[in-house]
Amino acid sequence: MDEQEFQQARERLNQCPCPFEKAVLSSRCGCANFQRLNIAEREAAACILPTAQERCALLLEQLYQNARFALKQPRLEGPQPHAKAMKVQCGGLLGLQAVLVSEQAEAQRVADIDALVTLALETFGELDKLPYQEIVKFISNYQVRGKRS
Repeated sequence: MDEQEFQQARERLNQCPCPFEKAVLSSRCGCANFQRLNIAEREAAACILPTAQERCALLLEQLYQNARFALKQPRLEGPQPHAKAMKVQCGGLLGLQAVLVSEQAEAQRVADIDALVTLALETFGELDKLPYQEIVKFISNYQVRGKRS
């Protein structure tokens, strides 16, 4: 299956893609609404709740916008390279978890993204009111695993 066929099959089979797909498939984060899809020899992540997917997409957009300086990109256009996407997804979620649950500040994994986003909304009311200055520190400091040999 070539790349174009894969992308077409992916779009057809995954009607509700997980915005935090890289974080979830890397096992750095989990989510109660996550569903693993296998397409040919590849994996994809789907969300079983469209409303949760919308909230996560909004959070991810906010993380990218607030992390532009940390990513050394004044404008974010199109898909980001894997390493930068991992920094934003994993670092952003770990930062959010640290801000919301102080005893989880040193955690290396987020157990449930949906529960974390729900807690953020309950605590701050809206996603654009999160303390992004604190969260971006985690994005900046997040280390992407090197290539395995």
